[in-house]
Amino acid sequence: IQHKSLIAVSIIFHFLIFVLGVLGNGLVIWMTGFKMKKTVNTVWYLNLAVADFIFVAFLPFSATNLALDFHWPFGKFMCKLNSMIIILNMFASVYILVLISVDRCVSVVWPVWVQNNQNVRKASYVSLCVWVVALILSAPYFIFRDTEKVCDKILCFDNYALSDDYETPSAMTITRFLLGFVVPFTVIVSCYAVIIHRLRRNQTLTSQSSCPFKIIAAIIITFFLCWSPFNIMGLIEMANSMPEYSSEILDDIIIIGSPRATSLAFLNSCLNPLLYVFMGQDFKDKVRKSILNVLESAFKEEETRTHTYTKSVDTSQSRESSDLNTEV
Repeated sequence: IQHKSLIAVSIIFHFLIFVLGVLGNGLVIWMTGFKMKKTVNTVWYLNLAVADFIFVAFLPFSATNLALDFHWPFGKFMCKLNSMIIILNMFASVYILVLISVDRCVSVVWPVWVQNNQNVRKASYVSLCVWVVALILSAPYFIFRDTEKVCDKILCFDNYALSDDYETPSAMTITRFLLGFVVPFTVIVSCYAVIIHRLRRNQTLTSQSSCPFKIIAAIIITFFLCWSPFNIMGLIEMANSMPEYSSEILDDIIIIGSPRATSLAFLNSCLNPLLYVFMGQDFKDKVRKSILNVLESAFKEEETRTHTYTKSVDTSQSRESSDLNTEV
């Protein structure tokens, strides 16, 4: 009974994250991709939202797997892809956060250089490179995922027997921990240490940068709070797979902690849009106005479209000018 109730709670949790994630990230993609004027910042946030949207779009597969008591009915390819998407989301998201942090740091330290050299096209190319790196790092989770029929069930699991190297699981876990957590976290903390140091010396910059700084700081803190347990549990599982470290205590920690750590990591994919709305007044106003424009256009098509276009151009030009002067 307890096992079934935990599965039921997990399915509901998956469903809520799916709904919030699709709606929230879909809205951010619509705003940053189609509604707002293209800037370097909108490129970063668009890619962050795309990473989360792709992830939540695959949650129904995991929820179905839970509902069927870990029977996987979607075939081997989807088993591999579903596993890879989780890690792809983690790497893509954390490296985009690194880009945002480095971008803000450089903007504070060398503002003139940024104005002269930074543009949307370069930001798009860098974002593409991030996706390529994230795909490469998540590829092993596609390669080593497999399906096997056991009794009446088809299980989706990690099959390292495909490799002659039995150290592969440990190498994957350590790589994920270092390149997906330790290194990005170190770079991000270093960037914000420089930013805080500069802002303390310049009170004008502090007042101008307060809101954008708070939003990105909240996003970064939320990301690491959500993904830290997942990465730590990976290390614990790795240690428990080694005879010299294996113990019943670690077994219990994994049984209790692993599902919760995974759920917390999943939760991160729907939180960013909420942070934008609750912490970013400009984004909140833009969302409200855009939704109103959509409703108005349904009733006054031509008149409202003309008004909306003019208003959008004026607002976008004003925003671009403001971004160049105030964003950190």
